Amino acid sequence: MMKRFVKWLQDAWYQEMYLSPLLVPFSLFFLDAVRFRRYMYKLGVKRSVRLPVPVIIVGNITVGGTGKTPLVIWLANFLKEQGYRPGIISRGYGGEKQVNPMTVKTDSTPDQVGDEPMLLTRHADCPVVICHQRVKAGQYLLSHHDCNIVVADDGLQHYALQRDIEIAVIDGERRFGNGYLLPAGPLREPVERLQDVDLVVVNGIAEEDREFSMRITGLDAVNLSSGEVMPLVKFASQKCKAIAGIGNPKRFFNHLQQAGLTFDRLAFPDHHAFCAEDINFNDHAPVLMTEKDAVKCIDFATPLHWYVPVKAQPQPAFEHQLSTLLEHKINGYTTT
Repeated sequence: MMKRFVKWLQDAWYQEMYLSPLLVPFSLFFLDAVRFRRYMYKLGVKRSVRLPVPVIIVGNITVGGTGKTPLVIWLANFLKEQGYRPGIISRGYGGEKQVNPMTVKTDSTPDQVGDEPMLLTRHADCPVVICHQRVKAGQYLLSHHDCNIVVADDGLQHYALQRDIEIAVIDGERRFGNGYLLPAGPLREPVERLQDVDLVVVNGIAEEDREFSMRITGLDAVNLSSGEVMPLVKFASQKCKAIAGIGNPKRFFNHLQQAGLTFDRLAFPDHHAFCAEDINFNDHAPVLMTEKDAVKCIDFATPLHWYVPVKAQPQPAFEHQLSTLLEHKINGYTTT
């Protein structure tokens, strides 16, 4: 029931179904609320906290996945190469609501911390702290770990935390959907909000002058049971099944299709809590999934189950512009 509702709602947002215009009056109220809230922070009526180290926000202005998490992993590794000691903060969506901050560990579970923080801990090789309130997460990170720069996974609209660099990520396939704000469309903030951010990254092909393209690459599959690594093309000769519980399942399915695979596809809501019945079928066909889904399936996976790890590859111009911003915006901090 929930899967059908989410699919129906996304169709309304991204395919201009008849429902959207009926919800526009509610979107106007939402827009007023968004602008008023941000204005209160600018006036200082709502308290905004500055951490003693630079803060980089990686977020988006739409509901649903855009490719933030692979970019955050890339960013953390890039900062380490530049001599920084990064730490990541996240809300931990999909796990237990964390009122008190906690560090994500290698033996944490998705039920506790969420699926995306698990991926960040696996691949970013730096401390990851989750908390519903990003300010608390940042303060805890700095008091418990030796970090001199903070990367926030999501939180573009979390104005209680001041930031030095804002990076907005756009889904290059779906972009802004029907262009409406919630609930008539997928926008959390109006599109003109992108004029205020420092960098705009498109997961796909950039369409505007100030946008930077980013590719998501993944040529191998990893077996959940044995850890065996196999090139994706090896699956092209057999019928497979593909499952995805991410913001835009179509992107994962397209990735497999481009690798030459033939498969039945099953889309689930973002952050879906998988159970054994979701991924086990009465045949011997290989089942491929995203790594974000795999962290929630490891306990009941069989040798038929594989995940496809991916990496973000922003265009070189983005790396250059980011380096320039780091030099100009972070000179006022002591980062050694």
